[in-house]
Amino acid sequence: MNKRNFKLDWKYIVREVLLIFIGINLAIWFNNWNTNKKANQDKEVVVSKIKEEITNNSIELDKARLPNQKIEKAFKAYSMIYNKSSSEIIVTPKERIQLEKEYPNFFKVKDSIQFESQKYLYTGDTFIELEIPDITSIAWETIRTINIANEFDYNCLYELESMYNLQERVKKEIDKAADALQEGDLKKLFKILNVINQLDTQLKLNYDDVLESIDDCK
Repeated sequence: MNKRNFKLDWKYIVREVLLIFIGINLAIWFNNWNTNKKANQDKEVVVSKIKEEITNNSIELDKARLPNQKIEKAFKAYSMIYNKSSSEIIVTPKERIQLEKEYPNFFKVKDSIQFESQKYLYTGDTFIELEIPDITSIAWETIRTINIANEFDYNCLYELESMYNLQERVKKEIDKAADALQEGDLKKLFKILNVINQLDTQLKLNYDDVLESIDDCK
């Protein structure tokens, strides 16, 4: 029987194992790099969308603020001359004309009778067109659904969470205001508008803070 002598080429074996090891590690590194790159790209898109959403929401609040504040002022002015309800006012013709110039279309006169020597009882209707800002939270919901929240540090997430929670409070108060208007409960409406005005101011500050810091979120 012939015996064969086998001689192991350890240099070759070590080289092959080393190449396999390097290949596996390169594959893992590339996969991690690709995953991180995609995560960073997703984060950039989300940050861009959040900034766009906050900017649009801020514009919506600005558009609604002045008209709604003017409605509040009009109600306060007319409350001084309402005759127990919002369908009658007692005032002089001169004062009525001045109020109509300052707050056009808030109270529309249908009829009048002389009440005192210089004052008249005017019957009519109070018209209120409430501005409803269209504020959204789509970008924030996206963060929570595509599992990219872990790309943001705690402070950044906390700031975003606080801002969107406050925004949700504002939206709920706006819904309450719309319901009060539909019910014709003007006192309740303007009480809610006063709350909205305070929350609105705080929300605007939060918007500005987030827009200033969100690019630094890690």
